[in-house]
Amino acid sequence: MGIREHSSGPVDAADFKSYVFPLLFFKRISDVYDEEYTIALEESDGDEEYASFPRITASRSHWTPLVRCPRRHSNLGLALQKAMRGIEKANPETLYGIFGDAQWTNKDRLPDSLLRDLLEHFSRIALGNTAAQADILGQSYEYLIKKFADLTNKKAGEFYTPRSVVRLMVRILDPKEGESIYDPACGTGGMLMEAIHHVRENHGDDRTLWGNLFGQEKNLTTSAIARMNLFLHGASDFQVVRGIHYASRPFSLGTTWPHSTA
Repeated sequence: MGIREHSSGPVDAADFKSYVFPLLFFKRISDVYDEEYTIALEESDGDEEYASFPRITASRSHWTPLVRCPRRHSNLGLALQKAMRGIEKANPETLYGIFGDAQWTNKDRLPDSLLRDLLEHFSRIALGNTAAQADILGQSYEYLIKKFADLTNKKAGEFYTPRSVVRLMVRILDPKEGESIYDPACGTGGMLMEAIHHVRENHGDDRTLWGNLFGQEKNLTTSAIARMNLFLHGASDFQVVRGIHYASRPFSLGTTWPHSTA
């Protein structure tokens, strides 16, 4: 059973993305951590204390214990929510709030049986760096965003702009390496991602954009997806905040823009 089949359950297709994208990101974090832990363990001749630092996951905030929960476990959603919040609290400067506000404990919307099916589905997919490089995973993430946009029809414009339109706009803007880029209604981050691709395709150093990427989005779930999207594409320093661009202006040309994620 694939994601499309799972999305035909009690959760509306327009809202199902708020569950699928955090699960994908959580699995990615866990798999990359496992890879880096194994490498560090080999480099340190088995020193577990060395291999465990720094760690992006808090105690018990990992994918594997959730998948191994017995089927009789009646609070799988709560366990998953605690694991995600644990990761956010362990990394407040970069990941706080990144998993959004999905109702993981609402069994009417997301029964434990459906949640377990989703966990088992993603468990079959290796998402570490060895199996999925940042560019490939980022492209897959954008593909999923488009598929959810197709499912939601008229609601899609709230979080997704067709790639061809985004590419045209970025070509007109023609951003250069080292410049600051701001999208006041960034949706799922497509414009910021295309700006990175544009600089790279024109033989610029896209790393000069780190710390110079800024976005604003009114919807909490959508802004969280934008942050995950940028992370999964390998962007290491950016800021996407929640807010309505014409009512709240956290970024100004007259001030120094902060260079941390939020």
